[in-house]
Amino acid sequence: MGPARGAFVNRSTLLSQLQIDRAPERGHEPRRGFPWWILAVLAGALVLAGLIWFLMARPDRPMVRVAEAAAASPGSNAHGGSLLDASGYVVARRAATVSSKVTGKVAEVLIEEGQRVAAGQVIARLDGTNAQASLQQAQAQAAAADANLHVAQVAVDQAGPRENRSQRLHANGYLSDQGVEDAHNALETARSNLEYVRRQAQVARATVEIARRNLDDTVVRAPFAGVVTVKAAQPGEMVSPISAGGGFTRTGIGTIVDMDSLEVQVDVAESFINRVSEGMPAVVKLNAYPDWEIPAAVIAVIPTADRSKATVSVRLGLKVKDPRIVPEMGARVSFLGPTVAAAGLVARSVVVPADAVQSQGTDKGVVFVVSNGRLERRAVRLGAQEPRGQVIQAGVAPGEKLAVGGLDKLKDGESVRTTTKAEDDSES
Repeated sequence: MGPARGAFVNRSTLLSQLQIDRAPERGHEPRRGFPWWILAVLAGALVLAGLIWFLMARPDRPMVRVAEAAAASPGSNAHGGSLLDASGYVVARRAATVSSKVTGKVAEVLIEEGQRVAAGQVIARLDGTNAQASLQQAQAQAAAADANLHVAQVAVDQAGPRENRSQRLHANGYLSDQGVEDAHNALETARSNLEYVRRQAQVARATVEIARRNLDDTVVRAPFAGVVTVKAAQPGEMVSPISAGGGFTRTGIGTIVDMDSLEVQVDVAESFINRVSEGMPAVVKLNAYPDWEIPAAVIAVIPTADRSKATVSVRLGLKVKDPRIVPEMGARVSFLGPTVAAAGLVARSVVVPADAVQSQGTDKGVVFVVSNGRLERRAVRLGAQEPRGQVIQAGVAPGEKLAVGGLDKLKDGESVRTTTKAEDDSES
């Protein structure tokens, strides 16, 4: 009886432990409802965005093609204060194609392209065997003339005392008048012969000098200090200071350029030459170094025009000497006004497509800048034309977008849709 009751108690205890307690836990709060106002705000934002999109893309807004204004290339009037742009080349005011003074065969060439030479330096030698032989012949003739001169002088020295002795003998009555006259004539003949031989000796010495110079002319020297730009002859070739007789005779040994005489020469249109004056400051940019601005100034405006091109040549002196500047380099020149030159470099100009500008004269125009979907009409100052398009000196900053084409149909402040040439090409 006792064991059976204990087992019953244990089962009751186990069943009570399996019951679920329905009482609320301490600290537990009932769940609140979802904040529906957030959904309302999101829905309103979507409606507003859709409305803005519809207004921006509505079909009644005209579509315009736009292009971005690019910074002008260094040769393209990069200075907003430039009065004029022109293109030209670097030239040397002092350059020479050096040749020999005589015709002969080249025996030795002592130069190479790019080599620096000093004034008077030997750059080549011709075959001087004939000239050397002529010199030796002239020297022998001069020696013979000197010997004859000595003989003539001895004859004079002998005839003089003889004539004096004849005079004394005649005075004492020992010599006839004929004897005195013969002695006097012999002295005069000796003196005349001495003068003749003396002149012959002078001719012989002059002949020696000519032969020596002819030999020296077989040595070719640099006329001034500079750099060799062309080596035209090789050993064994014939050179001549006159026009080449056939295709096997050179007219020069090489070309030497004085790098300190480099300048820039440009052609300016006749209609703009009135803007250029002597001493005017300018900036030169070489095509080989487009980011290098070289200060310069106008040396002279050449007082003649090219009727075929309607241009006038202008010479500009470079204020910087640098080995990177070499002859025949292409260059772009920006002529600066005195105010700009005193203030230094100003804002860079831009290049835009030619059909993005409405020209209103030689240096004025109008463009339409697109900003925030609206057109803004601007007056601009024009520069020169270049292959990339029209240079704008002032009025537009690099990176701004301009309407391209159909500008006569656009209005200031008009709302437009935009597209680019790249987008048009991709759609097509």
